[in-house]
Amino acid sequence: MRHDSGTAAPIRRTRVVAAALAMILSVPAAHAARAERTPMPDTERTAPVARNSVDELRQLMDAKQLTELRTTYNGNYGASLLFNPSTLNYYVALFQEKNFWRVIKTDSVENADHVYRTFVQQTEQLAQVNIDTIRLDAGKRYTERLVSFNEERLRTLQAQVEQERAQSLQVSTALQQAQQQAVSLSTELQSSNSQLGTLQQRIQQLQLQQGNPETTLPTPTPPPSPTSAPQVD
Repeated sequence: MRHDSGTAAPIRRTRVVAAALAMILSVPAAHAARAERTPMPDTERTAPVARNSVDELRQLMDAKQLTELRTTYNGNYGASLLFNPSTLNYYVALFQEKNFWRVIKTDSVENADHVYRTFVQQTEQLAQVNIDTIRLDAGKRYTERLVSFNEERLRTLQAQVEQERAQSLQVSTALQQAQQQAVSLSTELQSSNSQLGTLQQRIQQLQLQQGNPETTLPTPTPPPSPTSAPQVD
């Protein structure tokens, strides 16, 4: 009996150790099974997906996660240097009004400053082209207005010249008619004066005759001369 009990004790200890090991080994497996049963968060659906740096910049701006460090405007073009405090990244943007043309993302301060200065120079060049275009367009419109004004002025002057020419022709015609009438009146006046002179002379003669008491006899007619008789041989 003693021999059997002494042998059974090591056997029981071995069984206990094996059971403990089995329990220890089964714990990670149970955790793994629970982990497999627990759904993992869908990071692809929850995290915003930025297609490019422009979209990423817009998303960060909408979320108000950026700090504006510098901005330069030239005309309707601009360059901005923005900073993301949560990621220590810099965003340098070149834009026209509200349209972003280029966005460069960097974590280097020196690179961000260099890109910003480059974009500022580009805004100056772009703005100069825009300014020149505005000036040229304004000059073109001003010249067109001057051309239209001068064309209208030319038409007005031409109409005035034609009107003055017609008036001058009318005056010249009236003057010629007046001169012809004056010549005709002068001729008629001379004829009237001549007729008047003749009438006055006859009146004077009649008045002289009327005032003369002597009777004026008619001049006697001389008798005809006698004709000589023909001689007979």
